[in-house]
Amino acid sequence: MKALVLFSGGVDSSTCLALAVQKYGAENVVALSVSYGQKHTKEISAADAVAGFYCTEHIKLDLSTIFKYSGCSLLEQSSEEIPHESYAEQLEKTEGAPVSTYVPFRNGLFIAAAASVALSKDCGVILYGAHADDSAGNAYPDCSSAFNEAMSKAVWEGSGGQVKLEAPFVGLSKAQVVKKGMELGVPYELTWSCYEGGDIPCGVCATCRDRLAAFEENGIADPLNDITSKA
Repeated sequence: MKALVLFSGGVDSSTCLALAVQKYGAENVVALSVSYGQKHTKEISAADAVAGFYCTEHIKLDLSTIFKYSGCSLLEQSSEEIPHESYAEQLEKTEGAPVSTYVPFRNGLFIAAAASVALSKDCGVILYGAHADDSAGNAYPDCSSAFNEAMSKAVWEGSGGQVKLEAPFVGLSKAQVVKKGMELGVPYELTWSCYEGGDIPCGVCATCRDRLAAFEENGIADPLNDITSKA
């Protein structure tokens, strides 16, 4: 069995990659990173570093044109500032609508593209790192269990029963994902989560807040912060 991992270079997808390597062997794992027109390339650089650590094949795909009409605050063409608030604080203002950093149906498009690549690369399973914290309150609806179930059926049917879709962390918190990653020895110091593209993580965007809290819940400091604070 060969596996394809949707891979951003962040905490969740890197843990997912480690899980796939453990189960299938590095030679049978393909990491797929997607450029979607984001404001910085830090996560792609991180993806290169982590894929290099695991010695997996690393494919890069550009889907930025699809998102050029969106005003999502993560995207290069957007003039909107990235919020420096938690997801819960943002959701109070959106009245339950997805947050401004939600890229329109991103995971749906990524998974559809991944299914095509998986079939071409003889991969029988696609893994992605969606977890429960991201779907909470409808912040990112394409990270939910319901979304995963629907896309799993679509990928299976659309591939003629050749490709399965798995989200191994969809019922877990980010802290639980980090705990699993620590057991697997994931090189979190190589990963990047921050929505800003600075030399060091901003520490105040929603994903930075969630990342820091996840490591704190596991009783350790974020390895990336330890490195960048000494740089």
